[in-house]
Amino acid sequence: MPVAQSLLPYEYDALEPHISKRTMEFHYDKHHRSYVDKLNALIEGTDYDDLSLEQVIDKARLEGDTAILNNALQAWNHGFLWQSMSPGGSDRPEGTIMNMIESDFGSLDGFFERFTKVALEQFGSGWAWLVLDAGKLRVIRTGNAESPVGTHQIPLLTLDVWEHAYYLDYQNERKRYVETFLTKLVNWDFAAALMKAADQPKAA
Repeated sequence: MPVAQSLLPYEYDALEPHISKRTMEFHYDKHHRSYVDKLNALIEGTDYDDLSLEQVIDKARLEGDTAILNNALQAWNHGFLWQSMSPGGSDRPEGTIMNMIESDFGSLDGFFERFTKVALEQFGSGWAWLVLDAGKLRVIRTGNAESPVGTHQIPLLTLDVWEHAYYLDYQNERKRYVETFLTKLVNWDFAAALMKAADQPKAA
């Protein structure tokens, strides 16, 4: 069974004026779709064929199937990115996640500074992430397709810093793009729900 492209949780123009409809159409319909199509072509008729996307990632990591892994990670990362943003995005989280940000980064401004620094320091293509790591919040970056999914780190939010994610709207101003994400687009409800789920005891 082929891997399905995750649905965009809002209309193409829902993030305007911060991310344009044109960018979303290119990003979702061309870039994201291309990773899903390439992945399905690679796994058709193989042992991966009936696995979920997360299972494909785990198996490809274990077996060193680089082409499958890269396309699977990019398919997963993009699906996670759409959830990390919201038309009603906020620059201020609440509750437990806000308390942890203040504890682990000193303040919300400290988190913004750390996230921006990490996103700008990613040379070339990649991703910036807020993750839960052994009970603490961390900001990390990954190059190209790499992702914390399936590792000991639990992803809570991500921002795509590949040029295709922002160049039509921001050209080479990656910093402005990152700052806009943090102050206008972050889906803190999504991150809070993931952090809450991570605290739940696993079923036997």
